[in-house]
Amino acid sequence: MYIVVGGTGHVGSVVAQTLLDEGEAVTIVTRDREKAGGWQRRGAEVAVADVHDVASLREVFRRGKRAFLLNPNADISSDTDREERETVRCLLEAIEGSGLEKVVAQSTLGAQPGKESGDLNVLYELEVGLRSQPIPASIIRAAYYYSNWDRMLESVMRDGVLSTMLPADLKLPMVAPEDLGRVAARLLQAPIEQIGVYPVEGPERNSPNDVAAAFAAALGRAVRVDVIPRETWEDAYRSLGLSDAAARSYARMTALTADGPEYPEDPIRGSISLQTYIGKLVAAKIP
Repeated sequence: MYIVVGGTGHVGSVVAQTLLDEGEAVTIVTRDREKAGGWQRRGAEVAVADVHDVASLREVFRRGKRAFLLNPNADISSDTDREERETVRCLLEAIEGSGLEKVVAQSTLGAQPGKESGDLNVLYELEVGLRSQPIPASIIRAAYYYSNWDRMLESVMRDGVLSTMLPADLKLPMVAPEDLGRVAARLLQAPIEQIGVYPVEGPERNSPNDVAAAFAAALGRAVRVDVIPRETWEDAYRSLGLSDAAARSYARMTALTADGPEYPEDPIRGSISLQTYIGKLVAAKIP
């Protein structure tokens, strides 16, 4: 039995479906049973458990042999770093004494020690925690999700403008959530001794200019890039509903990304291009 935390999300759903398609037994962990109803029809089991309830989550893990771990996003109106550090602690405590023989966890490219830099710090701490416990662990360091651009679809369609805090010509590792899910499923099925850190990105690196071009091709209209000045980033995040603490953390994380950390030269590469992803996103929106 494979246990999938975050099985109703972008990546976890692909992990679960890939395993089911190969005839594996899968349990989806969710806080909301209604979100997982479709999984039962597809043959998965569903376990309702909140990540903060360590005892209940450990009992779910005891039903399986291997688990995919995804740290849930905190409510953006909260102190997201504090909340996500707490869920990392809960996940690590829940696998202790669970009897799992292997775990695969998702982290992020650029993960690094520090404070007030969002996922870059919080997921680094998840990595450290996994290396400090006895269960063999594989860690996926994910590139920037293509799906982060989903929220721009309405404004791009309405105004022909793609707003971003990143430099317009900055080439970044980006990846489709589907490719991440397939890699995670493969690592879950791999021999126990196959562990380590696995960077994953798409077929090529892309810039905001490339994203705008992909939207333009899919929509058949011009799309320009509007770069938000760095000095206004915290205010921009607050305008989206982020707390002061979250806005500060997200702005620092964005700055570290914009300033170009070193990325691995030999990542696992997915097959889904940015153009293909954006094309499907637009096609799903336009009748």
